[in-house]
Amino acid sequence: MSTLSHRIDNLSESATIKMAKMGRELAAKGVDVISLSLGETDFFTPDFVKEAAKQAIDQNFSYYTPVPGYPELRKAIAAKLK
Repeated sequence: MSTLSHRIDNLSESATIKMAKMGRELAAKGVDVISLSLGETDFFTPDFVKEAAKQAIDQNFSYYTPVPGYPELRKAIAAKLK
């Protein structure tokens, strides 16, 4: 007998998890897969990114950004792409 609620017992696997599982299964069979399911990288985070993230936390950048983004960052991206 289950100790979980009826609703929990009847939950189905999420589409994202299902896609990731299918991608792993195909890759294991030798299929060249580009997985866009979980949003996880296939490489370690570079040290300069880790350090920048630590600095951002220390500077209290711990909330969601404004919807259009930070003005300084938008200007820097625009300058880089010109």
